[in-house]
Parts: sequence; C-alpha cells; structure tokens
Amino acid sequence: MRSQYAVAIHILSMIALNPQRTFSSEDLASSVGTHAVVIRSIVKLLRAAGLVETHQGVAGIHLTHKPEELTLLQVYRAVDAPESVFRLHERPNPQCSVGGNILDTLGSVFGGAQEVLDDYLAKVTLADVMSDLARRIG
Repeated sequence: MRSQYAVAIHILSMIALNPQRTFSSEDLASSVGTHAVVIRSIVKLLRAAGLVETHQGVAGIHLTHKPEELTLLQVYRAVDAPESVFRLHERPNPQCSVGGNILDTLGSVFGGAQEVLDDYLAKVTLADVMSDLARRIG
C-alpha cells in the first residue's frame, strides 16, 4: 500500500512545479505509478483540508496556497493524521503487569515522538521540496 502522504506531496509537487499546466487525475496517476482512483481519493482529502481546489466538470487541480506557505505538516494532517505513524495496539491484557500499563507508557513515548515529527514537518514547505526536486531534475 502506498503512503497517502508521499503521494499527496508528489501530487502537490507536480502541480507546483508546473503552474501553467492543467493536470488530470490520469496525468498524476501516471507520474505516481498508481490508478487515477487513488489520486482522486487523495485530492478529495487535500480539497477537504483546503489545500487544493477543483471545479466539477473542469479538468485541473490548483493549489490554494503558495508553495512557501504550505507546510508538510498541513499535508500530513490532511491525509494521514487520523492514522498517525505512532499507533497503539488495541487490547492488551489488563491482568498482565505489562499489558495493564503499556498503553500509558507508549502513549507518553509516542506522543513525544509525534510532537517532534510535527515540529519538523511544520518547518518544511512545499517550496523546500520543489527546490530539492529542481536540483535533482537539473
């Protein structure tokens, strides 16, 4: 399964690097290497978060923010935040000394790790991604 987050950044990068071009979900799917249905589902999440706009019956997806104003944290929250990287298991045995306490322990550890991740992603913009891509593309 592809990361919706990585695909979302790929989609946004394609649009931002080619502002005069109108991309269809099929165009983006070709670049990502997936099916257009996957692209449409991710674009729907990005649109719901206010990061892109689309118009029914009109091809094209447009950014609603300048690349230097759009952080990777915003993208992460748009597509992956409900499914945090740091997930707890659901039903440890409460009668076990470890099982009865592990969720509180891991909740603290994972919460701290999520904060570090969020702080880092808040400092990286789509413009930073575009800059690195432009350097690699040549």
